[in-house]
Amino acid sequence: MQSVTIQERTNLELHNELIKRAEDLIPVLKARSEAANEDRRIPKETIQDFKDAGFFKILQPKQYGGFELDPHTFSEVQLRVAQGCMSTAWVLGVVGIHPFQLALYDDRAQQEIWGEDTDTLVSSSYAPMAQVTPVEGGFNISGHWQWSSGSEHCEWALLGGLIFPPEGGAPEYRTFLLPRSDYEIKDTWYSMGLKATGSQDVHVTDVFVPEYRTHKQSDGFNLTNPGYEVNKNDLYKIPWGQLFVRAVSTPAIGATKKMLELFIEGANGKASSDPAKLAGDTHTQSLIAEASSQIDALETVMFRNYDVMVEEAGNQGGIAMLNRVKFRYDASLVIEKCLEVVDKLFSNAGGGAVFKGSDIQKIFLDVHTARAHVANTIKGVSEGFSKTLELNGTGYRASVSGSKLKLQLGYSHDINYEIPKEVKIECPKQNIIKLSSFNKEILGATAAKIRSYRKPEPFKGKGIKYDDEFIFRKEGKKK
Repeated sequence: MQSVTIQERTNLELHNELIKRAEDLIPVLKARSEAANEDRRIPKETIQDFKDAGFFKILQPKQYGGFELDPHTFSEVQLRVAQGCMSTAWVLGVVGIHPFQLALYDDRAQQEIWGEDTDTLVSSSYAPMAQVTPVEGGFNISGHWQWSSGSEHCEWALLGGLIFPPEGGAPEYRTFLLPRSDYEIKDTWYSMGLKATGSQDVHVTDVFVPEYRTHKQSDGFNLTNPGYEVNKNDLYKIPWGQLFVRAVSTPAIGATKKMLELFIEGANGKASSDPAKLAGDTHTQSLIAEASSQIDALETVMFRNYDVMVEEAGNQGGIAMLNRVKFRYDASLVIEKCLEVVDKLFSNAGGGAVFKGSDIQKIFLDVHTARAHVANTIKGVSEGFSKTLELNGTGYRASVSGSKLKLQLGYSHDINYEIPKEVKIECPKQNIIKLSSFNKEILGATAAKIRSYRKPEPFKGKGIKYDDEFIFRKEGKKK
């Protein structure tokens, strides 16, 4: 396959100008970072700087004032911003990637977002926490979500939830789009790293969301998005999931590059009185060379994969399935690879790195916090997720027959549960149900559904429970 160059696929002049604007902001972001950490949120001035620079419009549809550039440009900008402040790059990634997903929505939703103000920003929390009730014309939802980065700067939010079909089977994951008036932001963000991301909680109580303000995960995967009616650029045929995982991993690459730069400065400073000292320090030389090579490899793989995705996006059927799996796997490793570099550099940076105010320490904490945020994604892509249920009760049994899970739970009838195709279920013992899947949301929903058929009661503990679930027993009535 012949790679498509960036000159061939995007506005090179605008691409270069955006990168220059990001580079010019690095010292500004660095100067603001300490105050931002103390305040636990990105300053309004930085958000305005990003709006003025056009960073939030890189992936936004042209019909709504955007540039429709490809993700290569967006990640290049993120890398520069992260060298000034990783928290700021994180917020740029999370908020700035949303115009791409919004372009996949029904145009009525896009008009509500950008019809009056093309600078309107949207936050998110994709965990499937919504309690969803289908009603005429849409859904009523309630729920509580965590990790909504940059939410205080945004007028809308994208929130995840599952819709359970009444006939059983696999639940459907959707993202629900809500205006600021429909949700409450809870000030909960007190973290060891990424302090300035303002990743607050979002709370919703019984709010109506029309059908057109929802996005089906299956539409994003199958490239059947309703937004294609108005947004014809092949850019939007890149699967949405491929981009979001990079929006939260690219800042780690930029921050790790900055940490290596700081480490080299420190090593040169120690050897300034004796230049031969550094030249003869083979351990430090090897550490720097290894770190540089790993960072280069991460960048090379990311941009190479973008090249292929952009080229294939215009093909009938979009990006090949094998490439989708491989590219998602590549992205899932970024945080772990950055951690390897960061941990080695931190361990060899000297005692000064452990004190408050150390720039190396800040990056160390930021990258570790990033890992905590995306750890489940990493595990899910590479290993898959699993849950185990236990049946407790006389005569309670479980077995698998074809595509159905048969449950005998003391009722007058057996329960035959249709197993979602995304989930594998095994019963190694009559009272044990093992579930596994690469889709965490569907796995959790499936386990919860099975548990709901006979929730454990508090007196004798009879019912279905998670293997690591502790049942608080109540004392029975005394005679």
